[in-house]
Amino acid sequence: MFALSMIQWRFQLIKLFVFALCYGICINMSSCANIIPPGGGPRDSLPPKLITALPKDSAVNVNPKLITLNFNEYLTLQNVNENLIVSPTIKNNPLVDSKLRTITIKIKDTLDPNTTYSLHFGESIKDVNEGNILRNFKYVFSTGKTIDDFSYKGRVYLAEKGKVDTTLLVILHNNLNDSAIVKERPRYYTRINGKGEFSFTNLSAGIFRVYVLPNDYSKKYDDSTKLFAFRSDDLVISNNTPYDTLYAYEAFKTVEKITKPTETAGKNSKEDKRLKYAADFEGGQQDLLSNLNLNFNKKLQSVDSSKIAFCDSNYKALKGYRIELDTSKTKLSFIYPWKELSSFRIVIQKDAIADTSGITLPKTDTIRFITKKEADYGSIKLRFTNLNLSKHPVLQVVESDNIVESIPLTSYELIRKLYKPGNYDLRILYDTNQNGIWDPGSFGKIKKQPEIVKLISKVFSVRSNWDNEVTIGL
Repeated sequence: MFALSMIQWRFQLIKLFVFALCYGICINMSSCANIIPPGGGPRDSLPPKLITALPKDSAVNVNPKLITLNFNEYLTLQNVNENLIVSPTIKNNPLVDSKLRTITIKIKDTLDPNTTYSLHFGESIKDVNEGNILRNFKYVFSTGKTIDDFSYKGRVYLAEKGKVDTTLLVILHNNLNDSAIVKERPRYYTRINGKGEFSFTNLSAGIFRVYVLPNDYSKKYDDSTKLFAFRSDDLVISNNTPYDTLYAYEAFKTVEKITKPTETAGKNSKEDKRLKYAADFEGGQQDLLSNLNLNFNKKLQSVDSSKIAFCDSNYKALKGYRIELDTSKTKLSFIYPWKELSSFRIVIQKDAIADTSGITLPKTDTIRFITKKEADYGSIKLRFTNLNLSKHPVLQVVESDNIVESIPLTSYELIRKLYKPGNYDLRILYDTNQNGIWDPGSFGKIKKQPEIVKLISKVFSVRSNWDNEVTIGL
């Protein structure tokens, strides 16, 4: 009887244990059901990181034919041939390959003794998953006992516009002859960043010539229409290497060839031989600040001003005007001190104008127009600080990359009662020879730096019927 009770007691105890265990599992399952499963975690924003290198980074007394770089994640290479810069330059580009987490570089050239080499990868290395770019990664080694660590920094501007061109290279030649930039590959070169800055590192001490050229295959000054800059004096690389500013220019502009349209045979291909013109009014009105220009479709041979009448709205002849034909012989300008809201008539007799073939206007024409009102313009007042008047500054007003006006500055203020509304870029030309235009440099027997243009970073907005005042610091 006692034994049976013990068996029953143990059975009840087991049932109680199982019940408690099941209850605990249910409670845990119930509570887990309310937990939101974790997401994928934060996005990987870190670029690949170098873990090991063979030879190691900044190794000395090495002359490797194969370099192996191991990173912490899977990576890929993009445009490595365009991005990779080996300094000093070597004759043949190394063979660069990537697999999984490893980059290998096979060097085909014989390296110079006692020389520090650096491999700049630019933006060619990125991880596989997120495309994070390892920017400006550099690997360095030396075939000698030490790592050279001299540097040279500066900026490059376009002399004519004061802007930056990131496609340019800064080039160093240890051959100090002028012919080196024409015939030889550079000893060192580097790219310009988005701010126009350049930086050389791991340079050897010595004397160099400094140039700027486009990033093309030759890296030589073999075309005078290329952008080009040069340092007037030799550069001494040492612990006191100066910070430089270089100004690139085109010695000669590229002339675009004009292709004449192919004539199509047939009845409808007859050339229209009539002499025509169009007046450049603005919204049908004459600008108060500009000449009235008649643009002809052919070159003019003769203009008989006695057969052109310049009149008011009552056809009363006016005085104080003149007529000019431009150098292209296609634009006839009427120059007159316009007043606001005034009506004019220009009567051009049929035979007053003739083209080079002797063709005249089809008939006598009358041009009727009215001038704009002063409220269509704004007044401007520009104040300049830190302006060096001894450098003969000229204010260039630029719209859509075209110079609309050049104004020699003889004081620290410029005031105009009427100015055409619009958004303008402003530039200061330091007009060395005082001819009113920008002049390029020269790299011939007589070396001459280009005239310098400084871009004013803030856009100048002129509103109509408004006093537009601004202070410009230089």
